[in-house]
Amino acid sequence: MSEPELHVLPDPDACADAAAERIAATLAAAVAERGRAHWATTGGSTPGAIYRRLARPPLRDEVPWDRVELWWGDDRFVPFDHPLSNVKIAMSELLQVAALGGRSGTGASGIDVATGRLPGVPLPAANVHPFPNGEAIGNGLGAAWAAERYVEMLRADGPPTEGGWPAFDLILVGIGPDGHLFSVFPGSEAFDVSRVALAIPAPTHVGPHIERVTLHPRVLDVAREIVVVVTGGGKAEVLGEVLGTPPDPRRLPAQAARRQGAVWILDEAAAANLAR
Repeated sequence: MSEPELHVLPDPDACADAAAERIAATLAAAVAERGRAHWATTGGSTPGAIYRRLARPPLRDEVPWDRVELWWGDDRFVPFDHPLSNVKIAMSELLQVAALGGRSGTGASGIDVATGRLPGVPLPAANVHPFPNGEAIGNGLGAAWAAERYVEMLRADGPPTEGGWPAFDLILVGIGPDGHLFSVFPGSEAFDVSRVALAIPAPTHVGPHIERVTLHPRVLDVAREIVVVVTGGGKAEVLGEVLGTPPDPRRLPAQAARRQGAVWILDEAAAANLAR
């Protein structure tokens, strides 16, 4: 297996800085080369600090956001304004929807009268593509319907495909305490199907115990760039296995991102069990 590029940095703040800089550069380059950038982002504890850095200068001004299409690698099967939604953190930290809607004291236009600051990144609403969980829930439809609809959305507005899989310009991921990636858990049924997106039953071994919708890990094989961010000593043991044992993504799905062209950004605590 070709190995990824590893960066071990002192702490989570340094990791967020490095990841945000890499994301901004990748998106800007994709727009310059192909006219549009397709980014599949993540949820959980990984993206908040990264989003905050992207949403303020200088990085905010280095990306032509009107040509970026934002997708998600997975989500919990809840509406996007639910506290457990992977979309909610992007809405609040990257897009700062409350500010742009005039609900945070910055004014209806989103311009702060005192500082002249425009909150969030200027990503058009039409360029934001969450899983259609709200529509599914509101109409009494299931997670499988939301996954099938997401496949249709990707076919209509997503990136070009390679071998039938959408080839994103950038995929941002974290890894779970059991080595899961997206909402693909060890031994997942995702490995037995070839659907671009699918529903995943609520996991019983890790929380939150909520049904999920997820992209298939095969999209990582064709992504132009993958950025994996892992911080904290709580991930040290599983990270040592993911990067230090023979590849078996069915056992450790995060190994699907252990490939040439991927960039793994780790803090020293998370990297404690890695061979130096």
